[in-house]
Amino acid sequence: MRHAPWASEHRAARLERKFKRFEERIERRRGRHFNGPHPVPLAVFIALIQVLGTRAAAYGTDGAHALDQTGYLLLLAGPAALLLRHKSPLLALAGALSATVAYFAMLYPNGPGFIAALVAVFGALSAGFRWLTWLGVIAAYTTYVVWVLPDASVGRLVAIGVWCVIFAFFGEGARVRGQRYAQMARDRAHQEALARAEEEKARKEQHRRQASDERLLIARELHDVIGHHLSLINVQAGVGLHLMDEQPEQARVALAAIKHASAEALRETRAVLAGLNPGEAAPRTPAPGLADLERLAGEARSAGLPVTVDTIGAARPVPPQVDRAAYRIVQEALTNVRRHAGPDATATVIVAYAPGELTLTVTDNGVGPAEPAPGAAPPGEAEAAPAAPGGAGPGGGNGIPGMRHRAATFGGSVEAGPRPDGGFAVVARIPLSEEEAP
Repeated sequence: MRHAPWASEHRAARLERKFKRFEERIERRRGRHFNGPHPVPLAVFIALIQVLGTRAAAYGTDGAHALDQTGYLLLLAGPAALLLRHKSPLLALAGALSATVAYFAMLYPNGPGFIAALVAVFGALSAGFRWLTWLGVIAAYTTYVVWVLPDASVGRLVAIGVWCVIFAFFGEGARVRGQRYAQMARDRAHQEALARAEEEKARKEQHRRQASDERLLIARELHDVIGHHLSLINVQAGVGLHLMDEQPEQARVALAAIKHASAEALRETRAVLAGLNPGEAAPRTPAPGLADLERLAGEARSAGLPVTVDTIGAARPVPPQVDRAAYRIVQEALTNVRRHAGPDATATVIVAYAPGELTLTVTDNGVGPAEPAPGAAPPGEAEAAPAAPGGAGPGGGNGIPGMRHRAATFGGSVEAGPRPDGGFAVVARIPLSEEEAP
């Protein structure tokens, strides 16, 4: 089936849009993977660690450094900010850092209260916000140092700074890894796109070759049908013109033959064209085959070419495609006899059935030249010569090359050439197998 160019472009654009959506989904999934687990369980887990760990660390502490309601709220505020780390890593970072700085600046007991801030730093770096994350960490740590420096110990300041740097470097590693995997995904997607483009190109080329083969097959079918019947019509028209005045009855017979040949040409042409549209019903009349050779010979006789048909071996069914090709080969060979063998020629058709092979032989005793002129093709070969610009070729058809192509389609061959004792011979051999028989 042939498609309009715009239809192929539309399908290609639609596939490209689907591919882009698929790539975006992959990127989002990879982003979630590198940003860590789902935010809700992670926030709950970190909240439990910060609250329970800090309570354990603050056991026995009282006075200004004891945990109170504000301290618990700050310990929970950091994990709560982590709920935003997928949708907005920077907001999660700002919230977690603010809660953590406020908690330690108010000199609440030491403990794992900084974990939420470290996870937020890790997530923001892995999401690609490199410089903003570093600026946020530096600003938060500077604020903490300035705020609590008079009351804080150096060890406390150093410990918190070291933890921030460690988690920042882990976040940098995650960011680099995420970029590397994202690039790998893009490269793989690009390779897949190239492969799809190559497949589409190969598919279009295959469709083009199929369309070309179909056109060639149709051209051969029409050439065989129209060429054969037009040759009959041409001969009978000449006979009718010659006998119109002296033998009107014979002229009437010639006109009847012309009518019959033209009707047969129309019928077979319709049968060929019916196969062009798969939506149409199959032709009501079967395609001609070897069983129609006697009718074909009768048409040739009515055109003034004596033809005899002989069969060697027991006739047996052959595949429909082989049957039709064999008929067309004989038809074209007889058409060449009428065109080239001269007015007094006779033709013989021999169909030989042998184990594993079907042989078709068409000979004539034509008075034409036994040898082709120097540099000229044998009869029938000249028909296949390319047409000159602006006009038809010498014979306007496929001739012997067309016969050879039909036989070669089924693994066979065609030999054609002058006979030693005069005339011309066409021998076609088509292999058969037991599996091919219906």
